[in-house]
Amino acid sequence: MIEIKKVEHGGYQFLLKSKAGSVLLRSISFDNKTEITEVVDRLNQNYTKKLLFERKTDYKGQFQFYLKNNKGKVIGHSQPYNSEAGMENGIKNLTNSISNIKLI
Repeated sequence: MIEIKKVEHGGYQFLLKSKAGSVLLRSISFDNKTEITEVVDRLNQNYTKKLLFERKTDYKGQFQFYLKNNKGKVIGHSQPYNSEAGMENGIKNLTNSISNIKLI
């Protein structure tokens, strides 16, 4: 499920959630609803073919991934994970969820 919401500074953000309701991916902020709707539409069309992930480890040893568009721009990020295996499982869950996107 994808939830689109308005954020404090007037932009828009989407949250991609699992069936259980936990947030798998939090998007960057987009300036307008048209732009964010286009990105969400492309998720279902393009990203199921080839998802572009960047994996990172912070100075605390926590793992996080970033989802990029086909031009290499970050469009969203995961929550921090305590293990690399947890992060990889998050990527797997996100990949499966994107193929079944429903806007809420």
